[in-house]
This record gives sequence, C-alpha cells and structure tokens, in this order.
Amino acid sequence: MSTASIANSFIAINPPELRFQFELEKQTFCDLKVLNKTEHFVAFKVKTTSPKKYFVRPNTGIIHPWDSCIIRVTLQAQQEYPPDMQCKDKFLIQSTAVDSNTDVDELPPDTFSKDSGKLTEELKLRVVYISPNSSQGSSRDDTMKNSAQKLDTYSSQALQQLKDERDAAVRETRQLQQELDMLKRRRNRRSDPGFSFTFAMFVGLIGTLFGLLLKLSLSSPPTQ
Repeated sequence: MSTASIANSFIAINPPELRFQFELEKQTFCDLKVLNKTEHFVAFKVKTTSPKKYFVRPNTGIIHPWDSCIIRVTLQAQQEYPPDMQCKDKFLIQSTAVDSNTDVDELPPDTFSKDSGKLTEELKLRVVYISPNSSQGSSRDDTMKNSAQKLDTYSSQALQQLKDERDAAVRETRQLQQELDMLKRRRNRRSDPGFSFTFAMFVGLIGTLFGLLLKLSLSSPPTQ
C-alpha cells in the first residue's frame, strides 16, 4: 500500500484516492486504511456521488483511539468503458469525535451534521480507473508475464538438454563406427588372399625340395 495519505484533525486515510483496475463485466475493489489520530473515539461515515456503482463495507464505524480500520470499496461490474477511462465519481468521508460508550448501530441521525454543534470534518477522495493494458497493470498481469518467462526459461533449458543428448548420441555413434571399422580391418588382414598365396608357395617349395631329396636317395647306388 502506498505511504501517501490525506488527513484532517481526526483521521488519516491511505491511499489518498481510490484506484480500480477496470475490466468489463468484472467486480474490482480498493481498500482504504483509516487511522484514528486522536485519543478520542472517532466515528466515520462514507458517502459517494454514485451509490449504485459501489458497495462500501463498512460505510459507518467507530475507531478506537490510535487504532485503525479497513474500508473495502467494491466497484460493481460495468457493461461499458467510461469515455477516455476517466471517472468523475467522488467519495466523501465524514468524521467526528464520539463518547467511548457509543454504539455504532445507535449513532444519532445528526452525528455528522454540522448543525449539531459538534466538530465534523470531511475528506474527499477521487476515483481513478486503471486500464488492464496500462503500465500500472494488475499483479495478475505481472504473474502471467512471470509465468511466461519461467516457461520460456524451462523451454530453453529443455531444448539445450535435448541438444546435449543429441550431441552425446552422435559422439557415441561415431565411436562405435570407428571401433567397427577397426574390427573390419583386423578381419581383412587375417583373411588377406596375398598372405594365403605366400603361405601356399612356401609349403609347395618345401614339398618339392623334400620330393627331390627323396628321389635322390632312392636313385643313389647301394654301398659295398
């Protein structure tokens, strides 16, 4: 709540004007904090130039010395926007000192009359309508913006995670491909046809030499 206020010798009211977040076909409200600035019991009464548009609770009350109360003013659902979002409605809050044993339901009809001889003071409050698209938008709009920002952050994080997982899968696939190529090269070396032909020639040469030696041994004359 704003720290600004308006005051007279009896009470101080915060905020100094009624501000309503105006939306078609929706109720909205504004809370006023009324502070008793004196050591006396103070009675107050709320009036407005447009009583059919607003619901005020409480509209009459008694505040103990140095105490405070909250007045909630509700703007009834409206069917059309006011011209240029300007409002000419006014509120008047009357206040006067009363006896400590006074009951709010038994206030005399002339309690706030200036002709009663008692000191009665008044404070006037203007009404301000705030457009939903205004820079002074409602906290609900801020909440929606924050939620959208969180969603964007979450989406970015999820997308980055997917990219990291994709890159890891690509690296693993490349590693597996390299290992597969190495295994293929080893197998090809073992089954190299040049290697088999060389081995066969070597075996054939050994066989030929052995045959020649055997033939020579059989054709040699016997010893005496």
